[in-house]
Amino acid sequence: MGDHPAFDELIHAPKRLRICAVLAAATAAEFATLRDALDVSDSVLSKHLTALESADYITTGRELRNSRQRVWVSLTPTGRRAYAGHVQALQQIMMLDPGDETPATQASDPTPDHPALSGYAPKIARGDTLTGPKPTDLRP
Repeated sequence: MGDHPAFDELIHAPKRLRICAVLAAATAAEFATLRDALDVSDSVLSKHLTALESADYITTGRELRNSRQRVWVSLTPTGRRAYAGHVQALQQIMMLDPGDETPATQASDPTPDHPALSGYAPKIARGDTLTGPKPTDLRP
């Protein structure tokens, strides 16, 4: 998976993507640290961790420290490969060279035919007007 870009719907959910990003940068993270980093409730974090754990993307472990039970979370090798593949797929979708901050197709067609864009970027003719909600109508 990590060798081949693979868009992963499970990881792509914003909170799960952030969980994987935090865990990819560390060996393990404490539940409370993840909760605070994502600014979510315990129940919301638990729900996302359960989804990732059911796919074998993370493992959790309990440790008694200072007479308190601590839950530690870490990415499994499968999770690390899935996250790396997902990041690569996102980079391809963005059409960025990982070492370059400029879109590779800036001077050419804004929606090139590319396998990573299949289903994500409609072909738009120059001069077409896109209609949709105003940015002020969008709510997080």
